[in-house]
Amino acid sequence: MEDGSVRLEKVVMRFGDFTAIDTTTLEIGSGEFFSFLGPSGCGKTTLLNMISGFLVPSEGRVLIGGEPMGGVSVNRRPTAMIFQNLALFPLMTVFENIEFGLEVRGVDRKARREASERLLALVALEGSGPKRISELSGGQKQRVAIARALAVEPRVLLLDEPLSALDLKLRQHMRAELKAIQRKTGITFIYITHDQGEALTMSDRVAVMSAGRIQQVADPVTLYRSPATGFVAAFVGENNRLETTLIERQGERVRLDGCALGELAGRVAATSGLHRGDRAALYIRPEHLRPVDEGESGPTLAATLEAVHFEGAWVVLEARLEASGELLRVQLGHEISRQYTDTLVAGRRMIFGYDPDDAVVLPEDGGPRVDEATGEVVEAGDV
Repeated sequence: MEDGSVRLEKVVMRFGDFTAIDTTTLEIGSGEFFSFLGPSGCGKTTLLNMISGFLVPSEGRVLIGGEPMGGVSVNRRPTAMIFQNLALFPLMTVFENIEFGLEVRGVDRKARREASERLLALVALEGSGPKRISELSGGQKQRVAIARALAVEPRVLLLDEPLSALDLKLRQHMRAELKAIQRKTGITFIYITHDQGEALTMSDRVAVMSAGRIQQVADPVTLYRSPATGFVAAFVGENNRLETTLIERQGERVRLDGCALGELAGRVAATSGLHRGDRAALYIRPEHLRPVDEGESGPTLAATLEAVHFEGAWVVLEARLEASGELLRVQLGHEISRQYTDTLVAGRRMIFGYDPDDAVVLPEDGGPRVDEATGEVVEAGDV
């Protein structure tokens, strides 16, 4: 397998006075499933277009397989792209769509047909070659687009939100399909999405972006459990954010003054630079909160239930903190929620506890944050 690594060296992309991508350096390994995740307008598609050659960086350079791509046109790069709208040829058959790139490259008819039949088997569409594109379902069209992209044997496959037009169940199915195809082929996949579920489910590593900057690059588990900035903590999954002051630090474990909320505790990254007396933000995910009895040891939060939502696998509570008036979201599995069936009613006072190791502490100004209702960046800053 040829080297499909991608390296961005201090790339910058400007459109007039607007900087779409700030200085960015990144290494993507050969054979890796790598995703760029972020809200609309954060610059992730711009990065993809620089890798593909549709855009030339204002500064810096792109390397694929260790080779600089400066001056190399789109059709000469070892890449293929799948667009959001798939860009299939509606009047051609499935065979003709898949073979198009090979025909342009002068591959003979027999070899083209052998390649398309092999690729149709790879994407589980055997026997569909003679069909028109209009005869296919959304998921089948998706697979044809993948087969067509793979036909030219790219070292890097670029995917720009290819599942966004599909319904939920089909999106979930295609996530598994894409991951399986990537594993079978060993090709580097670079995937663009605003859907955190897609990024976390499929990727080996994820780069979270906002306002033209990469906030954090990590594997999905690290990204979820140990966000590096306030933006990542708010954008990846749900989080309750509480403003606190650091009282004491012992390694990763810290004690916090939550003012009217009382003493709280959490886990801080070794590189955070937080010290006693510093303002800090405590992030607790809804699934890490649990109902406890009054007076139980450990950090607790008193709140009044405002709403109870049944969401299939979860029961989601919205509760108003007594001390600060902030809204707290709590997510309970059925085993726990069944224990409190008679008490989960609006107006009920409840105490919630959590394990400090499940609560992440970040500097109060730890990077940009996102408005959970709109998905828009509401505060920008350096990482």
